[in-house]
Amino acid sequence: MPKNRLEAFSDGVLAIIITIMVLELKAPHEGAVHSLIPLLPALSGYVLSFIYVGIYWNNHHHLFHATERVTGAILWANLHLLFWLSLFPFVTDWMGESHLAAVPTAAYGAVLLMAAVAYTILQYMIIREQGKGSLLAAALGRDYKGKLSLGMYTVGIVVAFYRPALSAVLYTVAALIWLVPDRRIELKLDHGRRTT
Repeated sequence: MPKNRLEAFSDGVLAIIITIMVLELKAPHEGAVHSLIPLLPALSGYVLSFIYVGIYWNNHHHLFHATERVTGAILWANLHLLFWLSLFPFVTDWMGESHLAAVPTAAYGAVLLMAAVAYTILQYMIIREQGKGSLLAAALGRDYKGKLSLGMYTVGIVVAFYRPALSAVLYTVAALIWLVPDRRIELKLDHGRRTT
């Protein structure tokens, strides 16, 4: 099955997620700069979530650039990922409105964790279809970055009940790790084109 419909659908869903997140931000009633101060937690959460959605969009693009075709299992794995990403607006708003209260901050981390797990499952399903000798399998290797992120989200969830601000720092650091696009796939594809 061709992959273009999956990519177009995913791009549309991610665009809607970003749109919903920005619509959750409420403009202050006053025109003064100081009126933005109470909105800083919500604005910070929006920026962090926007970065995360951007990271997933970028890596999703690279992932499917290295994918030859999709199967029903890959379609379902992709929908699983989109489900968790679609919860970003809710947990972002909840965490921002509660000013980093323990439960919303832990819930934010849980959604980050489940999105990362879903992305890992999607990678696995693609590799299962293409084989362990595929360019994607070679590019991902041991995926230390992915495993480190999963660990950081898990620690962040637990820490949220003691020091929610520290959890927010962990979530931010995990995003910064991925802020530079994952070039492993791109490099393998470029190498493969040069050798053919």
